[in-house]
Amino acid sequence: MLLLPSAADGQGTAITHALTSASTLCQVEPVGRWFEAFVKRRNRNASASFQELEDKKELSEESEDEELQLEEFPMLKTLDPKDWKNQDHYAVLGLGHVRYKATQRQIKAAHKAMVLKHHPDKRKAAGEPIKEGDNDYFTCITKAYEMLSDPVKRRAFNSVDPTFDNSVPSKSEAKDNFFEVFSPVFERNSRWSNKKNVPKLGDMNSSFEDVDAFYSFWYNFDSWREFSYLDEEEKEKAECRDERRWIEKQNRATRAQRKKEEMNRIRTLVDNAYSCDPRIKKTVSTQCSMTLVNNPTTCQHSKRLSFLILKQRQAELEAARLAKEKEEEEVRQQALLAKKEKDIQKKAIKRERQKLRNSCKTWNHFSDNEAERVKMMEEVEKLCDRLELASLQCLNETLTSSTKEVGKAALEKQIGEINEQIREKEEAELVCDKDPKCRESTWGRGNGGKNWSEDDLQLLIKAVNLFPAGTNSRWEVIANYMNIHSSSGVKRTAKDVIGKAKSLQKLDPHQKDDINKKAFDKFKKEHGVVPQADNATPSERFEAGPCTDFTPWTTEEQKLLEQALKTYPVNTPERWEKIADAVPGRTKKDCMKRYKELVEMVKAKKAAQEQVLNASRAKK
Repeated sequence: MLLLPSAADGQGTAITHALTSASTLCQVEPVGRWFEAFVKRRNRNASASFQELEDKKELSEESEDEELQLEEFPMLKTLDPKDWKNQDHYAVLGLGHVRYKATQRQIKAAHKAMVLKHHPDKRKAAGEPIKEGDNDYFTCITKAYEMLSDPVKRRAFNSVDPTFDNSVPSKSEAKDNFFEVFSPVFERNSRWSNKKNVPKLGDMNSSFEDVDAFYSFWYNFDSWREFSYLDEEEKEKAECRDERRWIEKQNRATRAQRKKEEMNRIRTLVDNAYSCDPRIKKTVSTQCSMTLVNNPTTCQHSKRLSFLILKQRQAELEAARLAKEKEEEEVRQQALLAKKEKDIQKKAIKRERQKLRNSCKTWNHFSDNEAERVKMMEEVEKLCDRLELASLQCLNETLTSSTKEVGKAALEKQIGEINEQIREKEEAELVCDKDPKCRESTWGRGNGGKNWSEDDLQLLIKAVNLFPAGTNSRWEVIANYMNIHSSSGVKRTAKDVIGKAKSLQKLDPHQKDDINKKAFDKFKKEHGVVPQADNATPSERFEAGPCTDFTPWTTEEQKLLEQALKTYPVNTPERWEKIADAVPGRTKKDCMKRYKELVEMVKAKKAAQEQVLNASRAKK
């Protein structure tokens, strides 16, 4: 079969026949699986050799998975499920010989094999006694897969791998066989490096530049190793927020101490290697020999000078490392100082507010009439909420150092000023409400920086409900979610989102209703249908998102749907008919579409969180 390349546009392919007649020109259309492979390579800008290497890589991975032999853990059946944190997860899954080099595909295959062999139902059918609840050793297999299938948890476990050798060779051990002693040590510690292409120790033939680059890399070693797996306290078990914060503080301090010890271990390793390296000594002796040829009397001086040069180089590397640590410490101290000052400010304001309340209480709120006292108490609370620290201190000083009449006059003056400010603000908002352009400008610019369209405002409300308080990096996740789903193309930062959310909280309820009403009108216009809404109150968490019959799902309906999904699992016959029966007023189609909406919502939430997490890792 003759394979021809595709002809260029406007050109043909000439075929010469071994005949006595003249040559003829004809159009040839390339077809077949070889042409299909060519098109795929062209679209990917890949050569044929690259495609072959990729195919071989896929085949090798598949063959590795097929050839993977699991090592049975002899102590598996004796493991205590309550002590799962101290078990070797790789050994439990039979991957003790592969360990951190195991791929996710291999981990999944190993877990499947262990489940088929050790599942309680399998063993029960074979007549083996089974422990009730989570006391069976099969729980250890589940925990091992849970740890190793999650990249974050797996990295935490890999950092404290029980089989890893943390020992550092001493100078005396490497006196005669430097490379045999230190090469494997640097090789196994290179797995902790954040940077790829870790330089090798080399041999006696390595150039001085390679040796210098090696020690420069290790003196500035950037390690990803962390010790969160060894946390003694779990913050999830805390009963309140204060206890959770205390646990986090204790864990952070313990991790920092272990990290410091780890970096000291690496530093000791590099110092010992540098002191024993025969190539460094050879450099010194070479310089001394060259000096001896030129001037024999200065050999000792040259040797001393070379030694000082090497020590200076080592000191420079140490100084660079210390400078970097000092800079990081200064940034941390500045953050702590700013937080401390903020806490002092909050405590001072709280103290002055209480002092103002007590002063007014001492003077019986400057009135003998019960109604007037209640009104004065309300005005005092208004002052506490709106006055700054300096104003509160000045007012408290006046109340404590003057008579009742003077104190009352100062208090009423301050109340009058605050009420005047409130009245002016309300009048401005009223004027702005009557002017659509002004209202749109106020909503659009608020405290969020860039222009905010009505679609963006509705998307922000949806995102705030979708990612409730307590979500990790909540405002970064909300900003990322908006950047993905917004049609305006404007990129929002976490600061923009926080500012706009705060301004929306201060809006009048009528303005919020106006935002929701415009969004609902747009929804009707896009779908060309007038929805039939009942008098039920829509769920705040699920108010955004299309419904099948265009009727909002109420909070009660949402709870019934969630309970029905738990009651009737996936393998239940006629599952959706039973779920629809459990939710009055909703059909099978309604429930299925609502479930799909919730799944998409959860996927979007996880995608936004994952993107923020990846961005934070990249910064580190």
